[in-house]
This record gives sequence, structure tokens and C-alpha cells, in this order.
Amino acid sequence: MVLPRPRGHLITEQRNPRSSELDRLSVREILELINAEDATIAAAVKGAIPRIEQFVERVAKALLAGGRLIYVGAGTSGRLGVLDAAECPPTFSVAPEMVVGLIAGGRPALTSSIEGAEDRPEDGSIALAALNPGPNDCVLGIATGGTTPFVHGALELARQRGAFTGFLVCTSESGLEARADVIIPVVVGPEVITGSTRMKAGTATKLVLNMISTTAMVKLHKTYGNLMVDLKALNDKLWERGSRIVAEITGRDFEAAYKLLQAAQGDVKAALVMHHRDESLTAARRRLEAGQGDLRQVLEAGD
Repeated sequence: MVLPRPRGHLITEQRNPRSSELDRLSVREILELINAEDATIAAAVKGAIPRIEQFVERVAKALLAGGRLIYVGAGTSGRLGVLDAAECPPTFSVAPEMVVGLIAGGRPALTSSIEGAEDRPEDGSIALAALNPGPNDCVLGIATGGTTPFVHGALELARQRGAFTGFLVCTSESGLEARADVIIPVVVGPEVITGSTRMKAGTATKLVLNMISTTAMVKLHKTYGNLMVDLKALNDKLWERGSRIVAEITGRDFEAAYKLLQAAQGDVKAALVMHHRDESLTAARRRLEAGQGDLRQVLEAGD
């Protein structure tokens, strides 16, 4: 008989004294307790910002050089990685292969629990090897307890291939230092329901992934101020949003902004350059390409 690996020492598995009488509480009391525990998450994330910064600096450089950001996780952690990756193309008009999410168990694990899929490090190595990671890539392992074999296997392969690696955990970094170039410990403490890391740890993970991908995309010139200018109008909602952005930056009314966006074939950045430079779509796109997509640089250039 082979006993399971001990995990009781992990803070994510320990019992929360504040919820020890959870089943005795009223509905209102349970909701208020969960809310009070959730209120501590932002502070835990704030404490990890220096490590997040180290990782994002490398991610931005990698993406500018044509590399990728690859998330690797299992269960909730894997699903959150896949979700963040899936939202980058529609939000920032990047190619789907720029930010990739790998989850133990593959696509079926996105909607069904496949718990045993995370137990073999070689499966993580095989899954990542299919993407052929290299020195231009950044790989972020995500495991709230820091022990997931699937993630360990993927990180080991990533380091062997020369990729830059990060490890996002919700426990102490002690003993994990050799697993990745940057350890990102976001210690949110015991869960309201013992071991249910889809709760505080899951929320913390979502916050950190939002920070990583959003900050990297800003550094890739995907925004102008806080406006989502690297937007391609592909449906009614995006045509409306794109037109509002064009109207706000150019000072045109909504109808005129919509017509300009139509002339730019739904390309917000190109529409803005066309207005500012009074030139054709072809010329605007050529100017943006020369400026590496940096709209501010193009609009503020003196020539």
C-alpha cells in the first residue's frame, strides 16, 4: 500500500478557526464570513507585487520578441490559466498562440473534474513539450499548494529548454526555490471550507493572472491611456465600443466616429491615425507598423 503524499502542513490545507462552526451559522452569517475572508486577498496580492513585477518584466520582453506566455495548472488553477489566455485575443487583438493555457487532463478538464490527471509529472512535461517551449518563452506554473506533480514536470522541462519560469503559489515559497526562476507566493491563509482552494486561493490566482496579462499587454502598446485601442470591431458590441473610443480621442460625434471606423475596416488604431494624420488606411497601417504599434508615439511624432 502506497500512502498519499502528506499535505496537511500546507496553509491551504489547514483549518480556518474563524469558520470552525460554519454549519451552525445562518445564511447571512456565512455570507458575511466569506466576504470578510475575501477582503484579505488584495493585501496578500499586494505583498507579492515585487515578484509579480519580476515576472511581468520578462513576459513583456518575451512577447515583444515574438515569444509566448504559457500558463500550466491543474483543476481550478488550470482553468483560470486557460480562461486568462482565452480572453487575451478578443481583448487585445493578439494571436491565440501568444498566451496559452495548459490544464492537466486537457480540454475535458475544463468542464469536468479529472482529479487524477495532475498526479504524474511526466504528463506535464509531455503536454508542454507539444508546444516546443524555448528561450523566448515564459512559463508560469500555477499550483495553490505548490505540490502539483503535473506543474512540476512542466516547469522542469521549461527550464531545460531555456524558457523563463515563474511559479504562482498560495503557500510559503520555502522548498520551492529550485522549481522556477521567480516564485510568486500569495499567502491568503486557510480557506473558509478547509482545502477548498477554489475560494480565496482561486480568487487570488485570478487577480494575479489579470495583473500579469494586462500589464504585459499595456507594455505591448495595446492601450492608449486606459482605452482598449488595439480593438478590431468584429461584432455589434465591439463596433459600438470602438466608435466610442474613436469619438473620445478625436472629439468627433458618435456617428462621425462610426463612419471613420468603418473606413478603417473596424481597426481602431488605424482610424485614429487616419484622423490625426489625415491619411489613408494603407498609410495609417504603414505608420503603425513602423512604430511597432505604439499609438501614442505615432500620434505625438512631429513628422
